[in-house]
Amino acid sequence: DLGRVAEVGTVKVTDLMTVERYSHVMHLVSNITARLREGCSAMDALRACFPAGTVTGAPKIRAMEIIAELEGERRGVYAGAIGYLGFTGDLDTCIAIRTMVVKDGQATVQAAAGVVADSTPEEEYLETRNKASAVLQAMEAAK
Repeated sequence: DLGRVAEVGTVKVTDLMTVERYSHVMHLVSNITARLREGCSAMDALRACFPAGTVTGAPKIRAMEIIAELEGERRGVYAGAIGYLGFTGDLDTCIAIRTMVVKDGQATVQAAAGVVADSTPEEEYLETRNKASAVLQAMEAAK
């Protein structure tokens, strides 16, 4: 995705599948850098990278079509970008996963699991419960 707005030959993987451990889950994290092509901005990079392949699957376009067909409602902020764009053009964002949105006095928590060829419904359900539990516990602690 980044290659669409990067100078040729500048896309580099600086960390590949590093394990990060958190209270309720572990993540495989990779870091990718690139130099933006002349005329491209941080917003162009954001548009090129979202929705992120890590939450859509691949091939991205077909995966997004399948998601639209199978999911009962739109994702809203879930799996989108949350961050800031500075006055200097600097951009810092994160993917909105394991999110809680409060609207009109109702809280909605979203979490997901990656479905792959050897997935089982029971394991994927448990994964989503584990991921959502941190948000639910934070909400409980805030009472």
